[in-house]
Amino acid sequence: METLTTKQKIFNSPVTKIILALLAFMAVIIIGQQVASKLLALTDLDKNIRNVLKGLFVSSAGILTYILFFKKYEKRAITEFSTNGLFKNVFSGISIGFILQSLIILIMYLNGNYSIITLNPVSYIIIPFIIMFTVAIIEEILVRGIILRIMEEKLGTYISLSFSSILFGVLHLANPHTTLISSLCITAAGFLMGAAFIYSRNLWFPIALHFAWNFTQSGIYGAITSGNEQTGSLVNANIQGPEIMTGGEFGPEGSIQATLLCFIAAGLLLMLCKRQNKIVKPYWKK
Repeated sequence: METLTTKQKIFNSPVTKIILALLAFMAVIIIGQQVASKLLALTDLDKNIRNVLKGLFVSSAGILTYILFFKKYEKRAITEFSTNGLFKNVFSGISIGFILQSLIILIMYLNGNYSIITLNPVSYIIIPFIIMFTVAIIEEILVRGIILRIMEEKLGTYISLSFSSILFGVLHLANPHTTLISSLCITAAGFLMGAAFIYSRNLWFPIALHFAWNFTQSGIYGAITSGNEQTGSLVNANIQGPEIMTGGEFGPEGSIQATLLCFIAAGLLLMLCKRQNKIVKPYWKK
């Protein structure tokens, strides 16, 4: 009986839960990408269409894996992907992401660092739309849905939010053209999206925010996102000036104003969380 209890404690511990969840989720994502790529390669579809379909398939597989895994493991309803309040969460996330990125670009424009060269057809934004949507789902499930949420059960909101946000910044260190400021901004963005999850207790909010942040930056304003290659965009833009204001080759999210705006927005959301008693205390204070 004692051995069984010990096994149950190990099985239900946050560390075990996080490790198993990450293994299951990443296995599905990696295998799903490979399977989708091979199957779509057998078709005569355009490369861009294949990428769109692969993104949709992997995104759907990721969400389904999360729901089934935790429904079985934690024996509960998976409210993080509840459709209750779906419109509110998605609208709020997209609005915040769009406004923040627009403010970043506006500051660059007023400083003479940003100008529009030409406008492109709307069809140019289809690929970055799907890419950013897929990236947002995968990263938010990993960092907020698995790591932050499970850690919070024991360590409380502030410690879990800090750890997951720093981890989010560290994971982006491998991106090309990373700088100290860009790493700081990605960490600040981690705080923002973590705060969005804590406020809503629903992954659609941070997913929508994450998506809008990336898509607005590259799909609309024609800038680079996280040092990666530039995608199709609604406008072709000329970005020039000091790296601290433009983010340099990392993109505008590596600028000082992006960092400050993310921390301010995260702080405001956390104030709302505290006011509405949504902050979880660590186990030793309960």
